[in-house]
Amino acid sequence: MTAIEIVEELRMLGAESIKKVLRNHGVQEPFFGVKIGDMKKIQKRIKKDYQLALDLYDTGNYDAMYLAGLVADDAKMTKKDLNHWVKMAKGGALASATVPWVAAGSNHGYEIALEWIESQNENVAVAGWATLSSLVAMKDDDDIDPAGLLRLLQRVQQTIHQQPDSVRYAMNGFLIALGTYVQGLSDLAVQAAAKVGPVSVDMGNTACEVPDAVERIQKAREKGAIGKKRKTVKC
Repeated sequence: MTAIEIVEELRMLGAESIKKVLRNHGVQEPFFGVKIGDMKKIQKRIKKDYQLALDLYDTGNYDAMYLAGLVADDAKMTKKDLNHWVKMAKGGALASATVPWVAAGSNHGYEIALEWIESQNENVAVAGWATLSSLVAMKDDDDIDPAGLLRLLQRVQQTIHQQPDSVRYAMNGFLIALGTYVQGLSDLAVQAAAKVGPVSVDMGNTACEVPDAVERIQKAREKGAIGKKRKTVKC
């Protein structure tokens, strides 16, 4: 199927009730309001398709862009592709989830995440921290720079409260991911989270709350899940 055909399929699946929820989460037009469950059915049919994912993302339609992340062949994504995607990631889960998922599965994840977290563009910085969270959730600890992760942990502890709302949220998420998935840094992540204290973020017209990092890591510890990696972060 072509991107145009899939967009038409998405149009038929849209619902005003879903649009209202997505709008409250900052999603910008154009979008149809498609349930993720319905997108998953399309994903199951397509599986992976590098070019189709690029074409879907370039439509600028939020639903199509989200679906693009689900069907992307991450390993084929170039740095140029990823930088193009992050520049277009505005509103909703694109910067915080879709682009990071794909970046983390690419051959450029750690390198490009370190570049993105230095950006003055809030969405790009969010994508950088979220990519780091996805990487530590999936990659073996030996495949990620331990000293680099420790420096990032220290950076979060020292600077999180000076960041814009969405970047604070993403940095808090990285702290949780680090404490949950990197066994050697779990205790240090808890200590850092305790020093950071409550993270205040304006969540807008939603019922969302900022997760408590210490609480989340402790719950993972109680379940015996510390250090257990995920096969995929896409959902």
